[in-house]
Amino acid sequence: MSFDKINTALIHGGISIDERTGAVNIPIYQTSTYKQDGLGKMRGYEYTRTGNPTREALEALIAELEGGIAGFAFASGMAATTAVLSLFKTGDRILISSNVYGGTFRVLDKVFDHFGITYRISDTSDPDSFERDITEDVKAVIIESPANPLMTVTDIARISEISHRHGLTVIVDNTFMTPYLQQPLKLGADIVVHSATKYLGGHSDLVAGLAVVSTEEQRRKLAFIQNSTGGVLSPFDSFLLIRGIKTLSVRMDRHTENALAAAKFLSSHKGVKRVYYPGLDTDPGYAVNSRQARNGGAMISFELADGYDKSVFFESLQLIMLAESLGGVESLVCHPSTMTHASIPQDIRERVGITEGLIRLSVGIEDINDILTDLDKAIEKARQ
Repeated sequence: MSFDKINTALIHGGISIDERTGAVNIPIYQTSTYKQDGLGKMRGYEYTRTGNPTREALEALIAELEGGIAGFAFASGMAATTAVLSLFKTGDRILISSNVYGGTFRVLDKVFDHFGITYRISDTSDPDSFERDITEDVKAVIIESPANPLMTVTDIARISEISHRHGLTVIVDNTFMTPYLQQPLKLGADIVVHSATKYLGGHSDLVAGLAVVSTEEQRRKLAFIQNSTGGVLSPFDSFLLIRGIKTLSVRMDRHTENALAAAKFLSSHKGVKRVYYPGLDTDPGYAVNSRQARNGGAMISFELADGYDKSVFFESLQLIMLAESLGGVESLVCHPSTMTHASIPQDIRERVGITEGLIRLSVGIEDINDILTDLDKAIEKARQ
């Protein structure tokens, strides 16, 4: 059964009840293999790399939430991205948004390059510039909107229209927004990927990746790749991820409420030079983001004003933790140049605007007054 309202689908979507027992939570089928009743007589499963009931329930759930025909669960977000990129062949070129997660850049630059699959950085926030970057060898585009870490917004519907006119596959990393805030397939994209480690899991206690496809051909090919390469999600982590997704809407409502308040606070602070957040009506991506997403999400980037020391700022935080990752219930802060995007060469980072002074904030669901107090005190201490 599918549900019209996403708040209901988060809880009851996909395979939400164990038909054999009636259990209202899909059990953890912690097994590597399955008894067969005779040669060629399986009960639907043969080996957990190929299929597992707990993982199957998760895959059905994310497919329904994103509006695709099939979902696939992997051991990490990068495993999901790697599997999707494996759909392409030698001689193919992939366009990528001008600021994307460093791991996506790295796997294209250092791994797929060995197989003759190349990339080009494109400003997908400018449709005309993007279209000029399309050459005969370009077969796909990878979009993040808002992009990591500058929160640049891409018009997914417009880029999808241009891409399809040129025969390109549109891949959207929807990690920052989740299907609760944004549904790229409904905007014209072909494939969606997630680092489910982040908001979908929501509690910083698992590592997982998801992909959702929109055509039968993509389903068939990605199923073959998933089974052949084997980077599948474990039954236990599949169970944890289903549990996390059930509370996605209530968590995201609190995350985004806090993020908007934090973005407004930082925008008015004398110690902050610039704030990147598409939920502010002053942000250049606000209009497009408002058309295609529920709100601006819960990720903010900002730069301290001249005369403020970022190292002292990081060291002075008491509540907000300096750490990799994002999307957990706790607030986290990071320095993209030396952490999440360190794999991107400095000249490219600087060219696309990922400066040494850029700070990325994943706003948690703590009391907003505690978050703002911690930011304010750390900024004040950073003043030189």
